[in-house]
Amino acid sequence: MLTLDTNVRRRRWRQTPVHRRAMWMTLWAALPALLTMAGLLWVGDFSPRVGWTFGTLAVLFLLGGIAAVRSTVMRPLQTLANVLAAVREGDFSIRVRGSADDDSLGAVIREVNTLGETLRTQRLGAHEAEALLDKVMDEIPVAVFAFDEDCHLALVNRSGELLLARPEKVLLGHSAAELGLGECLTGEPEQIAELDLPGAKGRFKMHREPFREGGKRHELLVLADVSAPLREEERQAWRRIVRVLGHEINNSLAPIRSLAGSLRNLISRDPLDADWREDVTSGLDVIASRSDSLNRFMAAYASLARLPAPTKVVQPIAPLVRRAAGLEQRANVKVTPGPDLEVAMDGDQIEQVLINLIKNAVEAAGETGGGVEVTWADADARIEVCVCDEGPGIGTTSNLFVPFFTTKPKGSGIGLVLCRQIAEAHGGTLTLENRASGPGAVARLQLPKG
Repeated sequence: MLTLDTNVRRRRWRQTPVHRRAMWMTLWAALPALLTMAGLLWVGDFSPRVGWTFGTLAVLFLLGGIAAVRSTVMRPLQTLANVLAAVREGDFSIRVRGSADDDSLGAVIREVNTLGETLRTQRLGAHEAEALLDKVMDEIPVAVFAFDEDCHLALVNRSGELLLARPEKVLLGHSAAELGLGECLTGEPEQIAELDLPGAKGRFKMHREPFREGGKRHELLVLADVSAPLREEERQAWRRIVRVLGHEINNSLAPIRSLAGSLRNLISRDPLDADWREDVTSGLDVIASRSDSLNRFMAAYASLARLPAPTKVVQPIAPLVRRAAGLEQRANVKVTPGPDLEVAMDGDQIEQVLINLIKNAVEAAGETGGGVEVTWADADARIEVCVCDEGPGIGTTSNLFVPFFTTKPKGSGIGLVLCRQIAEAHGGTLTLENRASGPGAVARLQLPKG
């Protein structure tokens, strides 16, 4: 706990202008009575002894009154001044005692004591919060740096010390360029970059956020090493790819291998069966069919990796929706007009998304003889295009966007995956869910406004 400054703690009672004014005001208040008593003693028939006795008593009463004023008013005021000086210097532990409950000075003393207690509680809470923040900053596994307006390091946590392989007292005051973090304070505020630092080397996720302290702009920089998680994600992705490819290739190679063995046995017979040509032709047709199926699968898989980046152009959404709906000839697709809105988008890619969504909706609605409706609306900072069908709805939503998962007999399982990739490449989202107001499902494509 802070203590009072030495000058405050050793402050002595001394005559100040306020003390002198209080003493003179007391004297002036008593002066008429003193002069009246002196006049009566002078003109009256009193002995000198009586005069000196009454004069001495008057002076003593006057001094007692001055002392009472000093003790009752001036000393509490001086004590309050000392307490306020201590508060100003950060010592909130001093209190004023002996305050009365029925006068204004006592109310002032109570308020000062309450103020001191409130400030003490608030400072204790601030110290505890600061200690907790320091503990959290030291324990979190990400490096945190704060740079002042001149790009000099003002704060670093323990992970930051380990990342730069130097203690805090050595790092503070150095510029970002000297620490090898100059590039982190430029460019996008959130990105993944390759860094070579004294304490670590690899890919780091960077997040930069400005803040102000003392009215001056500072930059908060957070670095998280994502090399190990990214490598693990890559390994998991490769495992999934190998598992899917292996499954599909085995599904095609197993019958091919079996048929090849059967055909070998067939043509090795002597003499050959009468219908051996038909059996060989049938077997080769099956092998060709399975080979074509495997080729289509590999082409579909490759299309996921070859999706080009969108070439965005600001254009209205209405003509695009109407054109995509007009391409569907199997059913009458109802287009409900929405507001005139424009979107920065790759028209070809978004049109392909709408064609796929409308095609899926028509196929779902055909199972129950229901209809399909397409509409768009303004959703705050986004445009939402909805494709609603009156089909049987979605049985399970967990596998909707899993590559090559399909419930259709001739489906490839990549349509919705490609649609979502296109939506996300535009900064939007694609969701598919059952309708709350009736049977069927609704696909919601949200895109940022142009």
